[in-house]
Amino acid sequence: MKKRISPAAIQCLKEALTYIFWYKRDLRSFLYHALESSNILARINWDDLKRNIAHDLVNELMKDQEKYQTEIIDLMNEVCQMEDFSHLRRLDDGKKKETLAKEAVSALRKQFVGHQQLVEEIKQMELRRERAHKKSMQIQAVQQKLNELSSEYALLLGSTEPNKRGYRLEKILRELFEIFDLDPKASFKITGEQIDGAFSFEMTDYLLEAKWQKSPVAARDMDSLTGKLSRKLDNTLGLFISINGFAQDSVKAVSSGRRLIILMDGSDLMAVLEARIDLGQLLLRKRRNAAETGNIYLRFHEFL
Repeated sequence: MKKRISPAAIQCLKEALTYIFWYKRDLRSFLYHALESSNILARINWDDLKRNIAHDLVNELMKDQEKYQTEIIDLMNEVCQMEDFSHLRRLDDGKKKETLAKEAVSALRKQFVGHQQLVEEIKQMELRRERAHKKSMQIQAVQQKLNELSSEYALLLGSTEPNKRGYRLEKILRELFEIFDLDPKASFKITGEQIDGAFSFEMTDYLLEAKWQKSPVAARDMDSLTGKLSRKLDNTLGLFISINGFAQDSVKAVSSGRRLIILMDGSDLMAVLEARIDLGQLLLRKRRNAAETGNIYLRFHEFL
């Protein structure tokens, strides 16, 4: 059950609001800036006596403590922070007015101390809400971008122009890697139907090569990537993407090589674009399976 603000603290808040300002316009200005839901002030009769105004305002907030609890706590905290009452001292009988204000705020502070745990709980709740909202917005933004890329990729499936298709596939891959924070090192290069690039993931550097040709990629088509890897540091891995898959001889040849090359086809790419798995998880599963079993061509549908 949610902890509630004590009646004693509420009464002290009413008293403090009555005394901290002499003029109603000053009290109204203070409340306008202190309350997030300042529209609640429109429900108050500002022609009434100041004490009635203070009581009516707090009572209005307390009608729905579940909704306004954070604002009540924030208002109590704002009042407790007040120490300078020189604006009262300048009035007729100013010392008395200042004393009454100080005493009322002091009484509220004593009650407020017992609500510090509630204050901390509210802070933590707001942080969780903020994180959840931020995560939700990020998920929505990623989903929206994936939908755009998926639609663009679907249009390419019927394309018969290799150069145009290669250019648009490069754009899709580059943006996909950026979405999942895979740190593309530079713009991917296009040569005919081949795309070359590099990226970092999980503290490991990868060389990327992608092809979109009619037939499955053969062993000879992978010589370029294996050659580049041979000139890199031993911990550099390879990712070869072939939209139309790989011939058996290419998988066997690359599997027996000294460097680890992970293979990814069009169905894997579609799984990522359709948000059935994120690109980072896909690479991790493929890399782990390759290390454990030697199978460098584990497709997404085989994960399940």
